[in-house]
Amino acid sequence: MENSAISANSLTKNYGDFCAVNNVSLDVPKGICFGLLGPNGAGKTTMIQMIQASSPVTKGELEVLGMNTVSNSRDIRKKIGVIPQEDNLDPDFSVEYNLLVYARYFGIGFNEAKEKAAELLEKVELTDKAEQEINNLSGGMKRRLIVARGMINDPELLILDEPTTGLDPQARHSVWDQIRIFKNEGKTVLLTTHYMDEAEILCDQLAIMDSGKILIQGNPRELIRETIGDYAAELVALSFGKDEKTLDLIEKKCKLIDVNFSRVTDRIILYGKEIENIISEFKNEGNLTDIIRRRATLEDVFLNLTGRQLRD
Repeated sequence: MENSAISANSLTKNYGDFCAVNNVSLDVPKGICFGLLGPNGAGKTTMIQMIQASSPVTKGELEVLGMNTVSNSRDIRKKIGVIPQEDNLDPDFSVEYNLLVYARYFGIGFNEAKEKAAELLEKVELTDKAEQEINNLSGGMKRRLIVARGMINDPELLILDEPTTGLDPQARHSVWDQIRIFKNEGKTVLLTTHYMDEAEILCDQLAIMDSGKILIQGNPRELIRETIGDYAAELVALSFGKDEKTLDLIEKKCKLIDVNFSRVTDRIILYGKEIENIISEFKNEGNLTDIIRRRATLEDVFLNLTGRQLRD
């Protein structure tokens, strides 16, 4: 599709008898930040590998930047930038030289690469570290350098795989700024992250995957509103594990009137229009120690769709 950065139709990827991506259809318009979310093992990494044209499609069709990933894999790789989750900078090279060497993979001449490296180091505020060895950089500096490296070929599509994992708030916001700048230049961003607040803030659209399938997709705020409503309330119980009578009664009430809720350790989280009615009924119960009203979040949606059990 002409206005699509990524277009997948009935996309499937099998590894032997295991189906990692199962009949996925997806359209990512150009010029937006699109989030691909899901628990471990959901199929996100496999999707990214196919979008990068580094893993063949088993069934279905996949176009990236208007090109088929089967017949135009080399051209696609020239036009995308990839920021991997792991730190794979070369410790034997300086900050600047990491960029210069990477530029060679795209056939960029030395003088042009020097100019691009200088521009990118200024963007990510690493100009004064250009001659430093990689081992002298902080974790946040390394992530910013990896972001700069991913943009050395002036890509049309930037793929970021959990780009802020382990960063402090300052470094995290610096990466966010670079994502926004890139998108504001009319380019497209594909973001995977386990931080739901990050996805809610940065993404214009997103999809949540699990077990190789897309469960839901759309604008973050609209998905929250449509799935669980705008607001949530946490009803916290006294002496969890000894007397759960009140939580049991609230749970029964929620099921009776079909209210969306989650039960978590010492509390029940309520969603939707009936919140205040339920609070009014139970707020004087002696076994409730606190009632916390808050805005519903993307994390609420994510946990309601994919569950709370741990994934390997």
